[in-house]
Amino acid sequence: MEKRLRPSLQTSSEEFLSSATKLGFKSAKPSLKTLIHSLNPSSDLVSSLPLSLHQSISQSITRFKKLSDPTKSPTSPPTKKLRRSARRSKNNDDSGEKNKRDDCDNAKKNLVENLQIYAFVALMCISHPKKAFLPSDLLPAVCELHANLILFESDSVLLSEIASLCEEWWKENLPGRETLISQSLPFLLSRSLTLKRKVDVHRVYALREGFALFDFEDESIEDVKLLLIRCLIAPLYLKTEDGRKFLAFMFGLSWQLVKEALAMIRSQIPFGRKSMLEAYGDIVFRAWKAVDGELKDEIENGFLQGLIDSAIHASSGSFAASLRRVLGGFINQRTIDGVEKLLFRLAEPVIFRSLQVANSNVRQNALHLLLDLFPLEDPSATKEAKDTLLDKQFFLLERLLVDKCPEVRVIAVEGCFRVLHLFWEIIPSSTITKVITKIFDDMAHDASNDVRLSTVNGIAYLLGNPHSHEILKVLLPRLGHLISDSALSIRAAFGDLLLLLRDIRNFQFHKVVPLDVLLSALANDQELIARKITKLLMPSYFPSKVTLEDACNRCVTLVKRSPLAGARFCEFAFSEGAYIHALMELFKTFISLILSPNELNADQIDAFLIAAAHLCNNLVSEAFYRVSLKKDLSGEKLKRLFLTAASGSAQSSVCKIISTISPRYVDDLLELCMSLVTNCGGLSDNLEQQSEVRSVHKMMMSCEWFDYMFEALTRLLQKTASVCSTKVGTNPKHDIRKKGRRKTNSSVKKSSKHGKKSSTGATSGFEEDYRIAAGIAWQIKDLLIAEDTREAMLGSGILEVALSALKDISEVSILQCMQWDCMNTSPVLAYANLVLHLSETLLDQTTDHLLCCANKLVEARHFAKSGDSGSSGLHVGPSNSTNQKCISNAVKLLTAVLKFIVDATTMDLVPRNQEKWLKFALEYVNFLISILRQHSLGQLQFKEEELKETFFCLKSSFTYAAKLLNILLASSSEASSPPMECSDLANKLIDLTVSTEKYLGYSYAMRIIGSAKPWLPDLILALGSSHILKQSSGETMRHFASNQSKISIPLWSSILAKIEACESSEVGSDEEDEIGSKSGRFCAFRKLMGMMVQLLRANHEVLDAVGLTFLAGLSVGLERKDFELVLGLVHFVCAKLVSHEDGEWGELNLMLEYVKEIYPEMEREAEDIVNSEDGKEKLQRAILLIQPVWMCYMSETGREPMEEE
Repeated sequence: MEKRLRPSLQTSSEEFLSSATKLGFKSAKPSLKTLIHSLNPSSDLVSSLPLSLHQSISQSITRFKKLSDPTKSPTSPPTKKLRRSARRSKNNDDSGEKNKRDDCDNAKKNLVENLQIYAFVALMCISHPKKAFLPSDLLPAVCELHANLILFESDSVLLSEIASLCEEWWKENLPGRETLISQSLPFLLSRSLTLKRKVDVHRVYALREGFALFDFEDESIEDVKLLLIRCLIAPLYLKTEDGRKFLAFMFGLSWQLVKEALAMIRSQIPFGRKSMLEAYGDIVFRAWKAVDGELKDEIENGFLQGLIDSAIHASSGSFAASLRRVLGGFINQRTIDGVEKLLFRLAEPVIFRSLQVANSNVRQNALHLLLDLFPLEDPSATKEAKDTLLDKQFFLLERLLVDKCPEVRVIAVEGCFRVLHLFWEIIPSSTITKVITKIFDDMAHDASNDVRLSTVNGIAYLLGNPHSHEILKVLLPRLGHLISDSALSIRAAFGDLLLLLRDIRNFQFHKVVPLDVLLSALANDQELIARKITKLLMPSYFPSKVTLEDACNRCVTLVKRSPLAGARFCEFAFSEGAYIHALMELFKTFISLILSPNELNADQIDAFLIAAAHLCNNLVSEAFYRVSLKKDLSGEKLKRLFLTAASGSAQSSVCKIISTISPRYVDDLLELCMSLVTNCGGLSDNLEQQSEVRSVHKMMMSCEWFDYMFEALTRLLQKTASVCSTKVGTNPKHDIRKKGRRKTNSSVKKSSKHGKKSSTGATSGFEEDYRIAAGIAWQIKDLLIAEDTREAMLGSGILEVALSALKDISEVSILQCMQWDCMNTSPVLAYANLVLHLSETLLDQTTDHLLCCANKLVEARHFAKSGDSGSSGLHVGPSNSTNQKCISNAVKLLTAVLKFIVDATTMDLVPRNQEKWLKFALEYVNFLISILRQHSLGQLQFKEEELKETFFCLKSSFTYAAKLLNILLASSSEASSPPMECSDLANKLIDLTVSTEKYLGYSYAMRIIGSAKPWLPDLILALGSSHILKQSSGETMRHFASNQSKISIPLWSSILAKIEACESSEVGSDEEDEIGSKSGRFCAFRKLMGMMVQLLRANHEVLDAVGLTFLAGLSVGLERKDFELVLGLVHFVCAKLVSHEDGEWGELNLMLEYVKEIYPEMEREAEDIVNSEDGKEKLQRAILLIQPVWMCYMSETGREPMEEE
């Protein structure tokens, strides 16, 4: 290319430019730079090229403008053509127009490419290394390009070349550069915002001085100002150093621009990220340093003062923190001259006053700001004034340590530790002692968990300053009680503090917390704390820097000193850094100690066994140690270990070892281990015993003894079932003796051979047998969870016998729960869960059986209340001392039955018998409401634990009943409508929430509503289920209206009506007494109704059907002359449910049909009232509320208002 261009240098500048344009921009660009930079200042081309360049640019721009504006281009008349068909003529015309457009586009494209070359040539002339070209000669051509920059907005390459040309001219400080910025600077600014490249931000910053030449008071500058303001929210400008510098420079351009920029920053503070807010602080600080006069005054007294005031009075802590981050741009630069004085002048008048106001949020925000500014001082003040001001700040900090607001105390504690850590050397020792002593003596015992936690964390932070160690040595023992704090987070933080102290020289953690206290916490606290204490004690009781023998002896000493703590130490030793080969040696040491004849007591032996089981669990993670353990632990040795164990937990530990390593020849252990699973009375409530039993189950599976165990458990179940069958008048259907495969006499012994006391020594007879059966039922339910034990049990040949026994025991559990307070849900749950894994026929029979038993129980309870207990044949009158316990058990059992029905229905395993299920659910919810009422009246005095259990079942029952509604509604269709009982059950569930608030209070009701919230859509659909899937005609609606007086109003509807009637009254004194003020009773119910209204208004079809159920109460109210009910329901519908002003009634056909029927009755009733002025006034108010709807509806149907009869 260079060879083709070089000859043209010898001819003329016009020829040179022409040759360049023929090559194309991309092809000619490298050669042009080489050729132009090679020209000598004495060359003729140097003097002629600028003029030719200007002429070429002018001609190209002129031609481009003509092509861009076709109205100005000359058109030649059409040539005469031969006649053709109309279609052919039209096609030719279209083709000709298209060819013209293509020719025009190609011409414009060529002109743009030529201009690209001309702009590049001009740029090369400016950047000539010998400055051969005069700027005055080149300026006209460059000005021509700059002036028409906007003309080429569609071509980014040409725009970039022109902008680069103007940029280079500015950087070279050539004459006339101020004429080349009006178009180029806005373009570069816009480009940096669009392309988001750092290099563009750098280019804008390099040309920043050019912005000072703009007249920012002129109206034409608005677009540039908008671009500049946009830079304030562009992440690239906020992140890059050049971007921040440019934004700071921007503040010096105009006072109005400064105001707009600061306003933009203020608007971004509530939503800005941390990095964005810190960038704003840095930008404003740079701007503050650069400007003066009224611009600096605007930043100081307008922006910064506003930030300080807002940071103190912010409504939320997050907003206040965001404001302080922006202020941090100045606070972090307080060493710069003038900054300290500025901050003092702005903050001092408001901060001290704000620390003492009544509003805790203001005190909290002001304290945060004071700690950021600490020490707040006037650099020009005397030393005495500074000391006085410092004392004032410490006085306020001490005062805020005892603030009545816990959040303020937390910040005060953290702030004090921060101040002491940073400024320990300059704070008087008397002040340090006073502050830190107060924290240790008072804040460490504060009632707030957060305050105590901040105290512990603050001490850990203060330890980072070595100057504090001497005084902390003395004070830290005062915090020893925190290792036993009630809050887990505080105990965990204190454990971290002890670990920190362990690694600091001259600190001894056992002087802070006595070793016995640490061991007690290790033995009894949660896993998180136990792990931390184990890590703390590792260097002392199992160090890695001593011989294995010494380390094992230390650990043995620990176990002997505190058996439970030593066992847990071994549980977490591996995870806290102990080497696995050392743990293997420790395991061998423990086994030797257990089996050797020494003077270990029973607790120590049990602890060594439990510890050995923990170690074994860690060792088997590696195959080598698994094999080694299997060789070392023979069947005889394991039997000796089991016989040595004195407690159930120790025996289960031996079982864990057996199941972990799966040794051979351990059949002799079978009889010994069976006592752990057969002596299971009270198992369902004993978590420790449950863990022991699970370990035996696991061992039985690993040793292939599961069938033997299950057979023994089934024998015990059948024994209890036999007694239960006698109680309900049936006979056992199966006898395990016909199916038994092994001798099992010894497997059901109630005591072990090593002196363990039998559980039957305390109680006897049916109650003890039932407790054992309940424990076995719990085991069966638990065995169904894991896949291996479930398959083993379902494949057992005696499963049918176990199921039959569970059936009999479950029946007695339900029917006799009002007579025996020992009745348990475990048999019912095991029976139900086991059936779910069997055939559908059996499942259907079980559902009917449990439902029948449950219905008998509910009916018996009903007869007991009416004094006719003999009707059901059940005993329902326990003594007063056990009545509450029996009621609690009945609730648990009925909840278990309801759960089983819902689970079976969800899995679609039983034929649908909707009416039967809904009837049971209805009766059960009624039963729950009656229990709440009796408890409120004092007829049932539940203990705290019994009430807690009963309420938990109540909450669960609500969820199960709502889920049942969900299943039935989901399966309904136009051909198969949901039963009417769905609506009844939904009403009863809402009645249950109202009754809970009425009889137990707001907090209990809110817990019910929390459970109800996910099911609210189902409750709403169920309320209107009879109308949603089918349209009601006018005749049907009249029939519906006439039948409403025969239907009772749900409790919640009457309560809602009273609330709404009270709200509609101007005074309402009597009503207020009955239902309470808005902030008093039924607040939870109001919230529930608010949620329902919100859901209803989102779907007009559902609103129409459910709204009809609200209006249905009007007929009842008119029939009963209960005009308060009428007023309340009308007020709720018209004021909250449906907005007449928004035209929502027009879409509610069912409700309008009902209004059409009920409104004339309301008018007639109002005219007939004579003796009750109050009732007449309430009914008239109800008529006034619904009258606009009536009038609008009548006008729409074209009917006249009903005439008086």
